Amino acid sequence: MIKSNLSSLIVKKDVLALLNDFAKATDSQFTIEDIEGQILFGTAVDISAIAYPIEFSGELIGWVHGSQQAAGVASLLVYALKQESEKKNLAHELLERYQEIDLLHDISIQVTASLNLRQVSRLLIQEAGQLIPSTGGAILLLNKKTNIFETLAEIGANSYLQHPIKLGEGIIGDIVQMGRGEIINNIVSYPRFIGEQKQFNSLICVPLNVEERVVGAIIIGSETAINYTNRDLKLLSILAMQAGVAIEKALLYEQSCEAAKIAQIQAQQLQTTLHELQQTQAQLIQSEKMSSLGQLVAGIAHEINNPVNFISGNISHAQQYVDDLLRLVHIYQDNCEYIPEIHDLTEEIDLDFLSKDLPKLIGSMSLGIKRVREIVVSLRNFSRTEQAQMTVADIHEGIDSTLLILNNRLKTSCGKLGIEVIKNYDVLPLVECYPSQLNQVFMNIIANAIDALDGQEKEGIITISTSLENGKILTNSPYIVVWIQDNGSGMSQDVRDRLFEPFFTTKPIGKGTGLGMPICRKIIEKHNGKIECFSEPGQGTTFCIQIPITARKNADLPKKMLNKGSFTFQPPINTVGAPIPTTVVNGTPVTVFTPAT
Repeated sequence: MIKSNLSSLIVKKDVLALLNDFAKATDSQFTIEDIEGQILFGTAVDISAIAYPIEFSGELIGWVHGSQQAAGVASLLVYALKQESEKKNLAHELLERYQEIDLLHDISIQVTASLNLRQVSRLLIQEAGQLIPSTGGAILLLNKKTNIFETLAEIGANSYLQHPIKLGEGIIGDIVQMGRGEIINNIVSYPRFIGEQKQFNSLICVPLNVEERVVGAIIIGSETAINYTNRDLKLLSILAMQAGVAIEKALLYEQSCEAAKIAQIQAQQLQTTLHELQQTQAQLIQSEKMSSLGQLVAGIAHEINNPVNFISGNISHAQQYVDDLLRLVHIYQDNCEYIPEIHDLTEEIDLDFLSKDLPKLIGSMSLGIKRVREIVVSLRNFSRTEQAQMTVADIHEGIDSTLLILNNRLKTSCGKLGIEVIKNYDVLPLVECYPSQLNQVFMNIIANAIDALDGQEKEGIITISTSLENGKILTNSPYIVVWIQDNGSGMSQDVRDRLFEPFFTTKPIGKGTGLGMPICRKIIEKHNGKIECFSEPGQGTTFCIQIPITARKNADLPKKMLNKGSFTFQPPINTVGAPIPTTVVNGTPVTVFTPAT
């Protein structure tokens, strides 16, 4: 290698020019040959000439033959070889530094481009293993709570953290606590050496610092003896700086992601809570309206009831008085002599017509009062004051009261067909419930059915059926089933899926709050019951309401609630998949409800 350096040096133009100039200036001749006797400069060797050795790096590489001035040529060549060698070494070192800088630049780009903590750590330790001779290494993260190191990434066959390392304990814990990087070329001689730590014979450890705060450490080591240099330490320190910043950034990103996730969960919880509060507020307002309306209706019904009872109690007496007076008039007509004035008045007031029409008039008044009394009773039943505890009630009575209140909407009016209501009532026992709340359910469903039938070309029909079943819903009690079906246009799957969703409505703004059906479901669930809807477009809608007859066990039932009859009821299936009774059980006839005119 050195021989080739001498040959390459001699053939350079500047060196050849220097040698020729030296020969002319000294008026001397000399010959340069290498160690193998090959002439590199000059002519054949003069045997009488003095041979001056050319020695470089302690090795003889050639000779200069000539006069005494040839000794200067030998020294000149040795100096030129030294200069050439230093230039090559410097170029090689510069190339290595450039490669290191280029590699560090690539590492920096890759590290800053990733926010994955383990991915960044794996990249850094792999690059450190390529830059520095090693058989293994690791990047450790310091747990702030426990002060114990955790492995983020490692290279090599053997894991360094075979046992937990705590800050200030062992070699790594000691170096990190001191806060500066250190080279250990003979690990056994280290004062804090622990026998279990001999995974490496030599190692370099540099703490990972972020703003004077220790976040971990980077380790590079070799199982065989290696004399690591300050250059290796400096190189690993540069990587440690990048690792510390990258790890801190990745940790901050993970923390921000976790905080964002927690914030999102809290926002969802707040949104859910807000929605529930809005729903509860709206339902409370609706309940308050219903309560106020119920109190108002109950008060009006009470006030109407008093004069109605007074009129009803006196009209029978009035009928009797009229009958007596008419009979007296007829006796006078038959037994008294002819008086012109009486005869003229009799003709004027058409006494015969009055005698026939007055009883009819009083009879119609009696029927009207009876109708008013029925309405008052229905209003009182529908708006009965809510009680703190459940009470027994007749479900049929609640349905009939609802129908009576809605009677005006069922009538035939100009341009609108009337709605026929068919009632298929089974024999039911009394039900333990909150009657006014169940009446509200019936009111909402039947009113919605009327809305669905309003304006359609065919005659509207609402079928209401009840039955008693011996199965179980949510209690051990038998339960009643109420089916309310209309022959309207039905509803789509999307509407049916959102039917019980709060604030969802298909009605125009101002005509629906979207709370009717959710309140119905809450009321039924409050009774440990179940409400379902069956509907298809063009095939009408059916609601099925199942309510236990009591929340208590059968042994605790009051005797008046128990029905000793046998109830077997298996209604057929209609076109929308909901069973609708079309026959009457226990001999009860089908009742067709005809709206009053």
